[in-house]
Amino acid sequence: MSKTKKITYILAIILSIIYLLWRVFFTIPWQANIFVLIFALLLVISELISNFTAFILIFFRLLAKKNQIKLTIPEFEPNVPLPAVDIIIVTHNEDSELLRKTINAATFISYPEQHKVNIVVADDGNRPEIAQLAAEYQVQYIGMDDNKEAKSGNINHALEQLSAPLFAIFDADMIPFSGFLTDTVPLFMQNFQECEQDDTVARLGFVQTPQSFYNADIFQFNLFSEKAIPNEQDFFSRDVNVLNGTNQTALFTGSNAVFLRSAVDEVGGFPTDTLTEDFELGTKINIAGYTSLATSEPQSSGITPIDLKGVIKQRTRWARGVIQSCHNLHIFINPKLPFKNRLILINSYFYWWSFFRRMVYMIAPILYALFKIQVVNANFWILMLIWAPGYFLLHYVLKDTSDSIRNERWGEIQETFFAPYLFIPVILETLRIKAKKFKVTTKNANSTFKDKLYILPYLILWLVTLAAIIKFNYGKFGSEILVGSVITFWLLMHFINLSFCLFIAMGRPVYRKSERFSRQIQGTIQLVTKWLPNQSVGQAESSQNEYEQYRWLPIQTLDVSEGGLSFFFKSSADDEQLEESEVVPIKLQTNRQNVALKIKIMRISQGDNQLEYSGQIVDLNAADRNQYFQLIYDGFNDNLPLTQDNWVSPFDELYMNIILRLKKVERRLSRLNRV
Repeated sequence: MSKTKKITYILAIILSIIYLLWRVFFTIPWQANIFVLIFALLLVISELISNFTAFILIFFRLLAKKNQIKLTIPEFEPNVPLPAVDIIIVTHNEDSELLRKTINAATFISYPEQHKVNIVVADDGNRPEIAQLAAEYQVQYIGMDDNKEAKSGNINHALEQLSAPLFAIFDADMIPFSGFLTDTVPLFMQNFQECEQDDTVARLGFVQTPQSFYNADIFQFNLFSEKAIPNEQDFFSRDVNVLNGTNQTALFTGSNAVFLRSAVDEVGGFPTDTLTEDFELGTKINIAGYTSLATSEPQSSGITPIDLKGVIKQRTRWARGVIQSCHNLHIFINPKLPFKNRLILINSYFYWWSFFRRMVYMIAPILYALFKIQVVNANFWILMLIWAPGYFLLHYVLKDTSDSIRNERWGEIQETFFAPYLFIPVILETLRIKAKKFKVTTKNANSTFKDKLYILPYLILWLVTLAAIIKFNYGKFGSEILVGSVITFWLLMHFINLSFCLFIAMGRPVYRKSERFSRQIQGTIQLVTKWLPNQSVGQAESSQNEYEQYRWLPIQTLDVSEGGLSFFFKSSADDEQLEESEVVPIKLQTNRQNVALKIKIMRISQGDNQLEYSGQIVDLNAADRNQYFQLIYDGFNDNLPLTQDNWVSPFDELYMNIILRLKKVERRLSRLNRV
């Protein structure tokens, strides 16, 4: 890092600290009534914690850059015996067809010594149909009845019957890629060798691969941003947790991770007194002296909920669980926690308080704009002198040190979206007021009228913020506008964020039954040429007294889904050979065997340089189905971005959403007029 950058980063932190000291000692309205004073103190505390978490992130990024730590995956060494691995697929009440795709993918996982891979379906429902599904794929089934300890109890029950030195955990909907073990086990092999050479080297407890998803999340889908922004969870999985791993204390996120069995046994198995057994288990392993790493390349892919109710329930469970685990681990006073590990856990704890802070930030300027309630006792010019330089320089530093996955503006939008629904559960859990038992998040929930009421908090906050902007600025001129610019600035920022939240909560119709994956697969298609007997001779005569000639022509797919695929002919001379509604056989090439299927041509369109054909699958047998599923799900869905498109700003997205939704309203009105 250049000397100029170091000076800039240090200056940003110094200016921010100066501002915070000024805020604490000179701006709190101590003479105000008790309610105003309490809110003023909450605002100051929120600012202190926000800056503290920003300092932690900058510290770890600078430390990682300084040490030039980059996790590289070594190759398997020839002639070195490999450890056996149990791959545990955990299921509660998920649909068997969803589970089928995960089991099928697990059977395709590559390992140099394939006989050492044991695939296990751990079913705490003890369902006959799941046992039959496991038998169909010739994998081990472990069922149980009367499980009182949720996912942890299910896993612990399965581990009692397994003995491999390594094991991997997969949720029922998290489909592994064929390279999963190749991307994780070599790190253990490397650690084994290092420990043999030097007994002071810490043992590797687990390796976490990213939580990756093959469908657009609620932010991508509802904001028409599938091509512009990555999945919201990518920021943690492929950035923050990888950063944690550079300090050998990556967090376990619940699925697609490989564990050293002895490390889990040493800490007593999966904890059963929390909703987030993953977060707590990973930390217990670190406290026991084991290290943990996180890779950045996705090696599995699951489905994420896109209904508002499902997403809110999922995050509420995570928020309460992390708070529970932090209480169980005593993260602030536990003497066994190393300094860096403690900082990571405190940062995780304060993350879930960011939604409470966001509510405080939204309400503070509204109080002043609508009711003249002043929670910051400051002169405008002193505020601009002390606050503005540190604020904008710190945000520049955060942007400069951030990954390309998500910028700060999108982070604020996502915080605002969750804030109305998470700040109360976080407060209650902190006070040890527990919720009723949580259910597994439903990934295919259908929206009802009751679910649409979830939009109300955003709508109320949006209307109140709009009223505050209008009232505060109405009738002001010249210096009055300048003096009130800070309040107006924050009101406008929150108004924009809440506008996004409204669009997200409005939802968007889901027409596609299965996700489309960008896959370029070589194959052939069978075409039939027919003609009358007087046109040619030497061919077998058909029952219609016509001659038929079968030809297999080369094609390449553009994308595939469970329900169909699109393709083009490799030779432009073969274009215009098909008609809509025609049913044709296709063979797709795979590493193991060709996949045979039949499709019905549904659409013909003009591509960049050739015609593109889209078809619906009408015939696919069971053996070919398994191979076809592997073609679809073995790899990240390239139709979704891994990095943010910096050319598309949040303001571009906001404008696009306004235009698209206005067009939708216009179409509805047009249909009504025709009626």
